Amino acid sequence: MSNQVRASHILLMYQGSMRSTASRSQDEARSQIDALAAQVADGADFAALAREHSDCPSGAQGGDLGAFGAGQMVPAFETAAFGLDVGATSGVVETPFGYHLIQRTG
Repeated sequence: MSNQVRASHILLMYQGSMRSTASRSQDEARSQIDALAAQVADGADFAALAREHSDCPSGAQGGDLGAFGAGQMVPAFETAAFGLDVGATSGVVETPFGYHLIQRTG
């Protein structure tokens, strides 16, 4: 396993998730992230979807989180990101912050 990866993500927060200001329920967030995952699977532009939908400030940069090493992200996110091949996109990953789609970019 590489010491660092580069990844982008789409984050949908919900009421009660860590640092959330979202008004959507957890069920609404899950339905929305599932719909975004289907769009990505159908060839939609990940960065464009991140800019439009992500609740993370990285959304303005198409979801780009830059490079990060082991121990810098919460465990579920890190496991998913490090487990992807470059260019691949994860399924829905739940963390204390909400639901993510993660695309490994390097």
